[in-house]
Amino acid sequence: MDTTSHEPGAEWNGPEVTDNVQQLPSFFPKRTPGLQGFVGVTYSPAQIFRQFFSDKAVKIICHNSNMNAEKEHDKGKKFVWEELQPANFLEYVGLMIYMGLVKLPKVRDYWRKGSQLSVHFPATIMARDRFMAISRTVHMSNPEHDVVNDRKKGTPEYDPLQRLQPLYTTIKHACKAFWQPRKQIAIDERMVATKAKIGLRQYMKAKPTKWGVKLFVLADSSNGYTCDFSIYTGKSRFISGQGLSYDVVNNLMDSSFLGRGYHLYVDNFYTSPKLFSDLYANGFVACGTFRDSRRNTPNTKNNALTSRSPRGSIRWIRHQEQLFVKWMDTREVSVCSTIHQAFDGGTVTRNVRSKETERWQKKSITAPCCVLDYNKYMGGVDLSDQLLQYYSVLKRSNRWYRTLLYHFIDMAATNSYLLYKEMCRTSETVPMSHSQFMEELSAELCGVPKGSDVPPRAPQCLPESLACVEEEEEGNSSFERLRSADTATKGRRCCVLCKKRTIWKCARCDVALCLVAHRNCFSQWHRSRGSQGGT
Repeated sequence: MDTTSHEPGAEWNGPEVTDNVQQLPSFFPKRTPGLQGFVGVTYSPAQIFRQFFSDKAVKIICHNSNMNAEKEHDKGKKFVWEELQPANFLEYVGLMIYMGLVKLPKVRDYWRKGSQLSVHFPATIMARDRFMAISRTVHMSNPEHDVVNDRKKGTPEYDPLQRLQPLYTTIKHACKAFWQPRKQIAIDERMVATKAKIGLRQYMKAKPTKWGVKLFVLADSSNGYTCDFSIYTGKSRFISGQGLSYDVVNNLMDSSFLGRGYHLYVDNFYTSPKLFSDLYANGFVACGTFRDSRRNTPNTKNNALTSRSPRGSIRWIRHQEQLFVKWMDTREVSVCSTIHQAFDGGTVTRNVRSKETERWQKKSITAPCCVLDYNKYMGGVDLSDQLLQYYSVLKRSNRWYRTLLYHFIDMAATNSYLLYKEMCRTSETVPMSHSQFMEELSAELCGVPKGSDVPPRAPQCLPESLACVEEEEEGNSSFERLRSADTATKGRRCCVLCKKRTIWKCARCDVALCLVAHRNCFSQWHRSRGSQGGT
């Protein structure tokens, strides 16, 4: 006699009833799970990281940042700007990673002198004003295209993620290209903190970061590698008619990238019988907690759990490939699965207070395998979030797209570390710790030679005579021909600080500055900017 229930409204079964398990789709990934594209040699942290920040993407960011700086100058914004080159941008990223390792209250404190908080490394790589200028002008997209896109706001042609291009596409492609996830994967939300007043901002009271831009993330449950992600831009962007959660999962579960037979774990925001049924038809199986209010979930009370059911009680109903399980722990847990059978004799250990002795003691209680596997594999995105937060470069910014740029740096650095660990496992070598990896990555991006104890110092700010500079420009190598009157007047320029005429300039900063006993603008100007060489 077949005791298995075939309708969602039938009676709940207990663990003593045999479950007829459906055959699972075979596991056929598109590529061999694990590391992809790195073979034959040992790669340094910067070489791995540069696969996410490619040469092409970096050049485009530099070009667009230079255009944005010119646009800011045209608006009347006053700041010194030198053309941003790829090497400068990588130094900037390296300093951002350094700031994630060495935490100080303010960005300016990294160039602060004469304090117990003083650090010397940033000033050897880049002047403070140069770093601040890059921070305020760095731009991923073409500013001219942004203007055209902004005019389309409110129409279907408007792209809310225009300001993240092309890096958004590059990072997504790299995440997929260099890692093939293992069998168990998870999808969950991630919040990137910002309180910018934009349409992308969301509030999620259950998250540690409550205000920010919401990302939907597909992660490998084995190590937390971010395999794919999408940025939430509003419900209007999802048009299947099945709801936001349905569209998000179908968008991330790309069979052309993954293959078939993957085991997906999601929480109750995503779980629905319709979604799990369609995933099964496409060659994917899934497991997740569900809400009793979801359409087509069992709502019968026959033999159901009650608030007085003992801990470890199990009830289940199967409908074709879908299994609905309810389990009593400290409260009722509801799980839907197309992977598992109802009960296979599994147990969990809980601390239980004895009524006789009134003491806490460990006790094994029965638990369905779907609950055990859900607890084991659902944390892929949480593990990814944890790794990102250890040495995050995220800084406060008045531009939301720069906040996403910082998050892309975090994502690329974390994924690079996970790829590096897999390389070491394959070559049977001992990997660096996470902090050591980030330290070496920062040094390489900043151009510091490996193994050097002290980073090379940047050129010093030293005074130089404008008269001598003019003689050199005229082709005279000897300054003996200069008359005494010329040495005091020739080549004079206006001081950038006091606006009086002077014959001195800074050889490194190329700005005219007074250098006389009663008016030392050279020293005052450099001290105010935290530059090197000011005395």
